[in-house]
Amino acid sequence: MPKNSLIYQPRRPSLALPGIVLADITPVILTYNEAANIGRTLERLAWAKEVVVVDSNSADDTLAIAGRFANVRALQRPFDTHARQWHFAVEETGIISDWVLRLDADYMVEPALRDEIAALAPAADTAAYEIAFTYCIDGRPLRASLYPALPVLFRRGRGRFVQDGHTEKLRIDGPIVKLNNRLLHDDRKSLERWLQSQSRYQAQEAEKLTSRPWSELSWPDRLRRTRFLGPIAVAVHCLFVKGLIFDGAAGLLYTAQRVTADLILSMHLLRRDLDR
Repeated sequence: MPKNSLIYQPRRPSLALPGIVLADITPVILTYNEAANIGRTLERLAWAKEVVVVDSNSADDTLAIAGRFANVRALQRPFDTHARQWHFAVEETGIISDWVLRLDADYMVEPALRDEIAALAPAADTAAYEIAFTYCIDGRPLRASLYPALPVLFRRGRGRFVQDGHTEKLRIDGPIVKLNNRLLHDDRKSLERWLQSQSRYQAQEAEKLTSRPWSELSWPDRLRRTRFLGPIAVAVHCLFVKGLIFDGAAGLLYTAQRVTADLILSMHLLRRDLDR
């Protein structure tokens, strides 16, 4: 893909910084119709020597926006599963850096996190760094969310992607260290797009929940498999345990989305019961 000049002048840190050199980290992003998000994410990756974007044949301006950034190398691959798409992106695109920063198109690396990463001095056996998230609704940060911390920065060759319901998990071979600063999760796609995705996602979650033994399920997944306790538990946990009732419309919208997702999952589980 031809590269145009950078819109934003990259801030290049000194290569003499201790620990991990930022130039030896390759951010990798999967995209599909992410025009609402990808520009904001790439603006915050101007420090990277190369950013690899693997796109699943987007029909919007995702690739056009990515092409404005001189440090972006964009490729296309038809989507099959999240695990296979991530394996391709990390293992089959010619990445040569020692470290990979795996990002969704709505994950944003703020300066404090970038500086913390630049100052890292990993032990020889450190395989990955786990990063927690600040969840945002239309740019408004929530005090808490259900989004888990994830091993996002990892040594190339020390991570393996496996399918897990509608998404994937990264299995790390070796010790994982937690970082102090957070990624921002700020998805600006429309509510209609979110709703369209949920039926497909929750059908895959229903398959996961019904195919695993009860003993292998987490407590949240056990509640979801009851068909009716999941949505109730999510509402109570978000509003009162996490305190999102005090985050105004943003907190209420996030809670409504999580309850809706669990209700759709319950409908898929009940549909399976009726189809037996």
